[in-house]
Amino acid sequence: MRARSTPAVIGHRGAPGYRPEHTRAAYELAFALGADAVEPDIVATKDGVLVVRHENEISGTTNVADHPEFAGRRTTKEVDGIPLTGWFTEDFTWSELSVLRARERLPHLRQASATFDDRYPILRLSDVLEVVDAASDAAGRALGLVAELKHATYFEAAGLPLDELFVDALADAGWTDHPGLVAESFEKTVLGQLQVRGFRGRRVYLVEGEGAPADRVAALGAAAPGYATDVTLRGLYALGSAASPADRVDGISVDVGQILHSGSVAVGLFGEGEGGVDIGAVTSDLVDLAHSAGLSVYCWTLRPENCMLPREFRSGGRDDEWGDWRRLFAILLHSGVDGVFVDHPDLALAVRDGR
Repeated sequence: MRARSTPAVIGHRGAPGYRPEHTRAAYELAFALGADAVEPDIVATKDGVLVVRHENEISGTTNVADHPEFAGRRTTKEVDGIPLTGWFTEDFTWSELSVLRARERLPHLRQASATFDDRYPILRLSDVLEVVDAASDAAGRALGLVAELKHATYFEAAGLPLDELFVDALADAGWTDHPGLVAESFEKTVLGQLQVRGFRGRRVYLVEGEGAPADRVAALGAAAPGYATDVTLRGLYALGSAASPADRVDGISVDVGQILHSGSVAVGLFGEGEGGVDIGAVTSDLVDLAHSAGLSVYCWTLRPENCMLPREFRSGGRDDEWGDWRRLFAILLHSGVDGVFVDHPDLALAVRDGR
């Protein structure tokens, strides 16, 4: 994504507030609503085809359980230390996955989106690149792609190295030098492997609010340093200026809670800022510290539903009703971040652009 004077609005898996995530309809709608980029999650098939799914376990996002020919593929695996039972992309060829149809992952929250269940096929990364190219042509500007490589250590152990598959897929699509290309992962190892393979886009390290990265745990076990060490001042400067280019990244991406002051998001604050909110009083210093270390900062995920909001921004309604999302979005969009991931791109753009 190119430098901006205002935060980039990134369609998180397309526009999943309105259409089932990772479908062509979701990606096309994200751009139609004005998103600057979209974010596909990347996993692999048995034959090395990169497909876009939230996880490699697909029982919750496809109709795979309705296909009797695949009943024998249901199994239990441990992915990044968590046991999961279902159907996994790495047990299917692309030809087999291509017959499945996508379903809304959160039907209890997004009933309107769930009415589109079983209409759209699963997409490959190459399909998403085509959508971005077409949308860029229509918009007259280069729109972006922020590709999240999921469970890289797990896939490498399965003989499916995501770094190699990703770089090859970009080359095949003519995307090697695309100006809006970003790769991100919760595992810094794969980002370093991309650099070694000549990846020319930006590399962004996803940082959870707790726990430790799967690649460190695989290498060091219980002694693995947690994500918290990466967002100290020392950790941020190490990410931005490590001696080896493979150990450096261009940015970090953190959840909403790491941008906000824990427990201090008082709705009654008044002062300088959007909607009477004193932005400096309710946000942490993480953005400024990361910027001082030469890192861009992205934030995920902006959603309006009550159960997806920090408690201070919820209304008294049902989980699927919208709370005080506009105030939260304003705080985050004015916090100094370089981009935000959103499920409803039009809502973030309305706040960002004063619509």
